[in-house]
Amino acid sequence: MKIVFNALSARLGGGQTYLINLFQFVPVNEDLEILVFAPASLKLPDHPRIRRVEPAWPTENPIVRALWEKWVLPGILKAEKADILFCPGGVVGTRAPAGCKVATMFRNMIPFDLRVRKSIPIGLQRFRNWLLNRIMLRSMSKADLTIFISNYARTVIESLTQVKNAVTIPHGIGSVFRTHSGSTDRPDFLPVGEYILYVSRFDVYKHHFEVVNAFSKLPQELRQRFPLILVGETNLPEAERVKSLISTLGLEKQVLLLGAIPYQSLPPLYHHAYLNLFASSCENCPNILLEALASGRPMICSNVMPMPEFGADAALYFSPFDSKDIGEVLSKALTSPDLLKTLSVAAVAQSDKFDWESTSRKTWFELLALAEHQKQVADR
Repeated sequence: MKIVFNALSARLGGGQTYLINLFQFVPVNEDLEILVFAPASLKLPDHPRIRRVEPAWPTENPIVRALWEKWVLPGILKAEKADILFCPGGVVGTRAPAGCKVATMFRNMIPFDLRVRKSIPIGLQRFRNWLLNRIMLRSMSKADLTIFISNYARTVIESLTQVKNAVTIPHGIGSVFRTHSGSTDRPDFLPVGEYILYVSRFDVYKHHFEVVNAFSKLPQELRQRFPLILVGETNLPEAERVKSLISTLGLEKQVLLLGAIPYQSLPPLYHHAYLNLFASSCENCPNILLEALASGRPMICSNVMPMPEFGADAALYFSPFDSKDIGEVLSKALTSPDLLKTLSVAAVAQSDKFDWESTSRKTWFELLALAEHQKQVADR
């Protein structure tokens, strides 16, 4: 049984985190062979069932990669007698040979959020998302298995096209983020005292602008006691807009931009926060929300789906489009210590529902079941 992973598009944190965790829990199966096409930056485990294969083409270029997937990969699949081609990036650009089933995965919600797409200036990026919308829909409609990572996303796609074999398997939470039952050193760069934390890259749909506006309306006593810390790359256009707002409002000492923090360094920030906040309006499976919940600290969150699907009763919710609503929920949280204790307990219980081992085992089960079905059909 041979499964080929086309993971060449997994060049960023989220896609690589998924694959790293998936390969940590490869099932015990002597007949299983896994071939992986992936960027050099993806570190694969030393496992007897996993073999990295390097494309001869310079697939870092997306156009070259698309041509390689269309013209070269089918021949490799045929020569390897592959049972499954798995494309976790959501785009299937390969016509698999007879006897090889295709599995894909839906992770990128932006091409299907018209509000976000309209916020992108007319140009290459806007066209790219329009094109991805069509390519991904086609990929999912033709795949023999589509893995969704939220029920919300599954509902959106199934309202647009027919998906013949769908399953929902949410992402897990890394053990490093489960700090609720222990202690962790407080980073020196954090301010002395309590703080509100929002971790996310700066983009319009992350609503930092509305969050800062809401924070500015809090009583001065609350702003001084609970500074707002924003973690994320600050070299993006939306970050400049937020910086300008902070300066205009005179909040330089109360709203702190820490810039990008390495992924493995985030757990102590969540753990020591008085309150975590997540204001995105466009997600598929909100990993930041889940990882923050695993710290056991209270959370206030966007009420746009799928955030309530994952946060359930472990968060207070607000409209990310409405600074007034954000401010009211923020004020309520900061002045209700008993409520925050309840949210902390609920955060731990909710985060315990998501772990990478369970996610990985369910994923392998579906892939192997698809391969086994194909094998039975071939043997008839």
